[in-house]
Amino acid sequence: MNVREVKKARGLDITNVVGDVVIRRATVADAGVIAAVRIDSWRTTYRGIIPDDYLDGMKIEDSTAIWSRILSATSSAANVFVAEVDGEVLGFAAGMTLAEAKLGYDSELTAIYLEPSVQRAGIGRRLVAHVAATLASAGANNMLVWVLAENRQARQFYEMLGAELLVEQPFSWDGLDLQEAGYGWRTIRT
Repeated sequence: MNVREVKKARGLDITNVVGDVVIRRATVADAGVIAAVRIDSWRTTYRGIIPDDYLDGMKIEDSTAIWSRILSATSSAANVFVAEVDGEVLGFAAGMTLAEAKLGYDSELTAIYLEPSVQRAGIGRRLVAHVAATLASAGANNMLVWVLAENRQARQFYEMLGAELLVEQPFSWDGLDLQEAGYGWRTIRT
């Protein structure tokens, strides 16, 4: 089930962004729609990068369980925000401070996914800003993000936001051998 099916089952409609975008902290009640946005975004973005059978085999129930655990954990080191219009969640972003620095960076943007129909509407930029501000208020000075090296659109997005390419390297994800690129913002404090 993708995000459109979840929203259709709930009587919601996905349209162009019309109305005010509200960024708020995610709650456990958001786990299902966060899972649906993530899977829908993966299937759209990573087709041709990750094998189709892997993408088609992603289950919303499995992802919902993971996000329920993440959102029910109480941690000052992690945060998750959702973007919604008229109560309809269109995307989310997550970040955390790091116990040990990676590549000299003390926090990480761990996820950002948008419903494909609303990408390039400025919502991602606002989500990243919320995550960065929250991490900065928790004491972080800079922020790292990892992206699949073949994901040109995401790489351009991070570069547009001022992130620098730090490294490209191989890594394994769920049995898949992939290439990742690490980007970083040297400062997130204003």
